[in-house]
Amino acid sequence: MSAHRHFRLKLAAASLLALAAAPVVAQQAEGESAQGDLSVTIYQNGQALVQDVRQLDIPRGRTRIEFPDVSAQIRPATLSFNAAGTAIVEQNFDFDLLTPQAMMEKAVGQTVTLIRTNPATGAETRERAEVLSTVGGVVVRIGDRIEVLRDDGLPVRVVFDRVPPNLRARPTLSVTLDSTQGGVRPASIRYLTPGLGWTADYVALFDEVRGTVDMQGWVTLTNNTGTTFHAADTLLVAGNPSRGSYTPSRSDLVRPGTETSDRERLGDYYLYPLAERTTIANAQTKQVSFLDVQAVPARRVYSIGAGWLASDSDFRPASSAISFNSSREGGLGDALPAGTVRFYQRDAQGNPQFIGENGIGHTPMGSTLSLRTGDAFDVFMRAEVESRDRITAADYERSARYRVIQDGEVVREVQVDRAVEYYRTTMRYTFTNAKPEPVTVELTQSGLDRYWWGRDFRVVSEDVPGEQLNADNRLYRVEVPANGERVVRVTYETRY
Repeated sequence: MSAHRHFRLKLAAASLLALAAAPVVAQQAEGESAQGDLSVTIYQNGQALVQDVRQLDIPRGRTRIEFPDVSAQIRPATLSFNAAGTAIVEQNFDFDLLTPQAMMEKAVGQTVTLIRTNPATGAETRERAEVLSTVGGVVVRIGDRIEVLRDDGLPVRVVFDRVPPNLRARPTLSVTLDSTQGGVRPASIRYLTPGLGWTADYVALFDEVRGTVDMQGWVTLTNNTGTTFHAADTLLVAGNPSRGSYTPSRSDLVRPGTETSDRERLGDYYLYPLAERTTIANAQTKQVSFLDVQAVPARRVYSIGAGWLASDSDFRPASSAISFNSSREGGLGDALPAGTVRFYQRDAQGNPQFIGENGIGHTPMGSTLSLRTGDAFDVFMRAEVESRDRITAADYERSARYRVIQDGEVVREVQVDRAVEYYRTTMRYTFTNAKPEPVTVELTQSGLDRYWWGRDFRVVSEDVPGEQLNADNRLYRVEVPANGERVVRVTYETRY
């Protein structure tokens, strides 16, 4: 546990010395930001590209320039510097920041002054103490006794004689330059940094009666770099830059779109520039609107699945989802960056109430989405194997025939006959609906694909016409009456 968690520490300095030799180029007045014309490009993988152009008076010859107010998580290997008539000789990044804990750690082996205040009288007592250790607490030697500073209710201040060298009030990048000319000119630094990221958050108001959804999109910026970026020209990049990770399948996407958004693209990424410059404060979450669309056609979808030969021991609730499209005509009309969609619906008093949320991946324009919001309260289904009988084929299947060839001539033909067993299975699906209006439930029967030897299954009868989605899944759209129940039977003939 760090030292400052064990006692209330207030820093004072009897005599503060300079952190380091004064830089050749003064960057800013005390308390002001040293940043110049700032551009920040933020990716959704927690990484950002920072470009900072500062007007500097660079003398001729070799000199050292300090750049405070860079990211505390800067990746020094990604730094590039550019100024007319200059060449970079060396760069250093000082990230050991001036904090109470760092001050105590740097003071190990040195002498400080402890000031204790009597809470009853307000009287102060001063003692000189040598700092012995800061591991798990602050251990000091006062005269001939060893003492551990802790939070015992008595206010304690530690006064340091000086600021330890190499501690910086702000993350600072120093660059040694060799310049062929002197004078004021723009100097730019560019670097990559983690700790600055963004996500998309969507607020959707669903109107079930009208069959529409109003959608607002918000960019949520998060800054954990240790530095505030002032009045930055901010550009957001939507996409998945390769990091060697596997992208899982998506349950939210029914069908990807084929329309091109009007937004600017960069390779395989879409760009979302913020309309105005913005200050991204350290340890801050900021939201900026980027999408506002009303009356997008949408519908509620109930769905449930059934496995092959699976008999439910009880009724199961259907899954409730809201489906909409991102197309230009009759949809959201935009490419959607990955994020979270939160759905609301008005109650009888007209107040929006939260009804569920789900995540989406990067979605091209024109896509159909179906986002699960939860389990249905009133709509259930139970799948059962109603009957399963073994049936005999009318004749034998000639499963294998091959020729034996010797010296280029057929010497004999071999034919293997074996009986093939078939099964006739009737599945019964019972749906219930406690709603005062009819609903449509999308039932997916899976498990029909049994490898190459069993793909000759047949559907000999079905109460509801089915749609074969692929070799394994068959879809049924079942209309269930209001406050009622419906039983659907499907009979399959298979080799399994």
